[in-house]
Amino acid sequence: MNHRFVIRQLGLLMIVLSLSILAVAAWSAVEYLLLGDASEAVSMQALLLTVATGLVVALICWFSSRQADDFLGRREALLLVALSWLGGAALSAMPFWLWAVLENFYHPGADGDDPHPFLLFVNCYFEAMSGLTTTGASVLSDIEAMPKGLLLWRAMTQWLGGLGIVVLFVAVLPTLGVGGKKLFQVEAPGPTSQGVRPRIRETARVLWMIYVGLTAAQIIALKLCGMNWFDSVCHTLATLATGGFSTRNTSVGAYDSLSIEVVLIVFMVLAGANFGVYYQLIQRRFRSVWGDPELRLYLGVLLVGSVIVSVSLIEHPMVGMTGEARESSVSESVRHGVFQVVSLQTTTGFCSADFENWKFTAKAVLVAIMFIGASAGSTGGGIKVIRCLITAKVMLAEVERVFRPNVVRKIKVGKMTVDPELRQGTLVYVLGIFSLFLIGSVLLMLLEPAGNITFGTAATACVATLNNIGPGLELVGATQNYGWLSPASKVVLSVLMALGRLEVYAIFVLFVPRFWHGE
Repeated sequence: MNHRFVIRQLGLLMIVLSLSILAVAAWSAVEYLLLGDASEAVSMQALLLTVATGLVVALICWFSSRQADDFLGRREALLLVALSWLGGAALSAMPFWLWAVLENFYHPGADGDDPHPFLLFVNCYFEAMSGLTTTGASVLSDIEAMPKGLLLWRAMTQWLGGLGIVVLFVAVLPTLGVGGKKLFQVEAPGPTSQGVRPRIRETARVLWMIYVGLTAAQIIALKLCGMNWFDSVCHTLATLATGGFSTRNTSVGAYDSLSIEVVLIVFMVLAGANFGVYYQLIQRRFRSVWGDPELRLYLGVLLVGSVIVSVSLIEHPMVGMTGEARESSVSESVRHGVFQVVSLQTTTGFCSADFENWKFTAKAVLVAIMFIGASAGSTGGGIKVIRCLITAKVMLAEVERVFRPNVVRKIKVGKMTVDPELRQGTLVYVLGIFSLFLIGSVLLMLLEPAGNITFGTAATACVATLNNIGPGLELVGATQNYGWLSPASKVVLSVLMALGRLEVYAIFVLFVPRFWHGE
């Protein structure tokens, strides 16, 4: 294996991340130096120290591997993707940890008997991994007390992770050559990773141009709906990445604004669809877009889920994110029912109401769509709609074989024939997700002290992190956070986030001896 080339490319990726942090540090410096926001002083220092750390690591990687051959095979691509996310999360966690350490140094005992969660690096790593994998799970109980610079970086981690830091890497760096295609195929979510352009670097650039265009449009839309510029930017970065980090303790419920929620619904739906669809629209291939079976099923599940949840909420007391109860009218039921279905199926994780208090039917639907997730080729997580469709067709074909064993029928999704390799890969992946869900749930029950966690909490925490959603039910519900869990449990959930975002295999191969030594 060409380890040196992997190390060199990893160093270049650290430079890309460091420059992103530097941009946030520059904004924080403006807030401090020009606008007199004293709370940004320590934030700016933490961000700049992280930039320095990232550049030093990048230089070490570069100089230790400058003689490497320019070859990137399948194994090197898998290793680079895995290390990019694991190492990228470590660098992304540094601003949180350094800020907490500096704050504690400058103002010892300011937190009283309750030290800030970011003083533990495992909490910072959890937050950063949650950001890059666009999960949106947080250890923070008081988000609004954080400096704006760190909140902006927190949102930026999600935006960078939305289409993938590796896809960004492919788009901006010409040094990868044909190896860029291998990287793109490993990192891009979904059972197929077809590009929208013949050249893979051009594909990455087109996807990022669409991503940036949607980002600009949503920022303006949220500003017109009454959000300030800072909140508009942060919520947009979280929405287009289907991440869900908010700048408010009570998430979107803090605004209690129908117009803001409508804008978020529209852009969450757009972010959860295959970005290749937008390229088709730009090319005016409207018939091809509407004929896409995954897109139609994706919209269909959103519609059916919204109807079932909304109907179940009619005349059921609605509890807001701050705990206030109010009578639920038909319009309120539809408003919050649609918002939460869209938010959880697209795996964004914004909350407009405390769905922990909803009826069993509504919560059952929400948990089901957490597993289904968004479309392949989107910024969303979950099993993916196309995999669910393929699995359903395979199961129906097997049922038919029971009473018609001599009939050989091709399984097709739209115009695409599902070959045996794709069929097997899909079924194995779905089985793997449910297996990881069960293993993770049991591990959390074992790692937490007796009586500290219920199985409902453990199970939905694993569903929410493995499928990159964020909020679960019970003690990790809409109004709760993950800060109370033990460090060991947070490590387990961080691994589940990475497994879910990289779709299992890119992480698992690292533990196979033949991956390192085989031919």
